[in-house]
Amino acid sequence: MAAVATPPATSAGRAAPKTGTPRPRRRFRPSRVVINAVLLAVSALYVLPLVWMLLASVSDTNSFRLTMPSSLTLDNFDAVLNVDTTYRPMLNSLLLCGFGTAVTVVVSVLAAYPLSRYRSRVRRPFLYTILFSTGLPITAVMIPVYSMFVQVNLIDSMPATTLFLAASALPFGIWLMKNFMDGVPVVLEEAARIDGANTMQVLWRVVLPLMRPGVVVVTIFTFIGMWGNFFVPFILLLSPEKLPASVSVFTFLSAHDQTQYGQLSAFSLIYSMPVVLLYLLLSRKLGGGFALGGALKG
Repeated sequence: MAAVATPPATSAGRAAPKTGTPRPRRRFRPSRVVINAVLLAVSALYVLPLVWMLLASVSDTNSFRLTMPSSLTLDNFDAVLNVDTTYRPMLNSLLLCGFGTAVTVVVSVLAAYPLSRYRSRVRRPFLYTILFSTGLPITAVMIPVYSMFVQVNLIDSMPATTLFLAASALPFGIWLMKNFMDGVPVVLEEAARIDGANTMQVLWRVVLPLMRPGVVVVTIFTFIGMWGNFFVPFILLLSPEKLPASVSVFTFLSAHDQTQYGQLSAFSLIYSMPVVLLYLLLSRKLGGGFALGGALKG
């Protein structure tokens, strides 16, 4: 009598499921379609101005409408690539934002370390004050700041404007840096102190390498905030040769319908390049995150 093949049984005595069984189809959800449509509409609101700027920068017509150019030209870039229009304002912006960002990051690290590691009765009120300062609009303090700058003869001064930009960015920098520093284990610092390291050595050789992504985040956010700041340099700087690019872009606008949209778009593309390059250079340091698990082993 021939043996009859039986399907293999599992531990529970049941037949093993057949391979290649089609997966159940996902249910059609109208809510998902609505959410995707809303997200696409919001994305279009951000993409359309960028598309208009790209097309207008190479268009031979001075029009505000979003249309395909009849012919491509680089005359708009030739018109703005000169010392007075682009080179000097961009250099002023790099000096203001570069030094201001460096001061903000250094002071934020030095201020965030005691707030993260030491306890005192004034710590919580001080943190609440910093949190309140992050939401304070800069326009609310510009009138007294301008009056103070005039009295101490610091108006139209590049170093003074740089320090004020750094001071205005400090509350956000300190708050963000302190939150990143809280993620660094204290046991690593204690081990370094046992080996004879002082406070600055612990901060420089132990804490900062572990919170490098946090320092990069604060650097990027601070530089972007200063790079797009129009109001502060417009009020505190008077000489045309000291104005940054965020203020000189105002010269392309006109109240008599004579705005050069092609040159404005070309200048805007050039103006946005340093921020894009900074993000591309520093973004690779954000991928690793905080790899602290291996540091605690052993």
